[in-house]
Amino acid sequence: MIRNIVFDMGNVLILFDPERFMDVEGIEDPEDRKLILRELFQSTEWAQMDLGVLTEESAAPIILERIPVRLAEPVNHLLHCWWEGRACIPGMEELVKTLKDSGYRIFLLSNASVSQHRYWPQFPMSKLFDGKLISCDYGIVKPNPEIYRIFIQQFGLEPSECLFIDDLPANVAAAVQCGWKGIVFHGDAEELKKKLTINGIRLNC
Repeated sequence: MIRNIVFDMGNVLILFDPERFMDVEGIEDPEDRKLILRELFQSTEWAQMDLGVLTEESAAPIILERIPVRLAEPVNHLLHCWWEGRACIPGMEELVKTLKDSGYRIFLLSNASVSQHRYWPQFPMSKLFDGKLISCDYGIVKPNPEIYRIFIQQFGLEPSECLFIDDLPANVAAAVQCGWKGIVFHGDAEELKKKLTINGIRLNC
């Protein structure tokens, strides 16, 4: 029986869309956008932040070396503050609350940098969660199976009682391989509700 619902964060609970972030910064030139996407959001340094090897502060000078001076300010702001003013995925805060009210324990398992500990509490839904495990704190990222084992040990849970929701199929597949149930999220809270019901999750709406 499923007792614990475990969520990924980016593009499951809160929006993570570099294209929109660059829109907000007023970056319009297609070549500038390609550069920022490649050298910031798709960079080795970004991955190292998720691993806890770098922080935003230590990654900044490395990344900014590759960025034209005219783009340094918006890129630095994107690095440190991409999350400012970002919306939750429509319907997900309400769904998390419904699951909580239905008696399930709610957890977060996310690949993220150390700054997650600063910005996550600013999202009201964070108060609904019983616990979280962030990759940077353990030096392991999804879909490495070890992160799922650490999660289970950290919270004293049974794998068969956990259901994991992530937007990346590889991350869900790894959880299933570790004995969890899993659902791939496609951005639609109503579709997710149906899949939860199919998996035996009761929703006391």
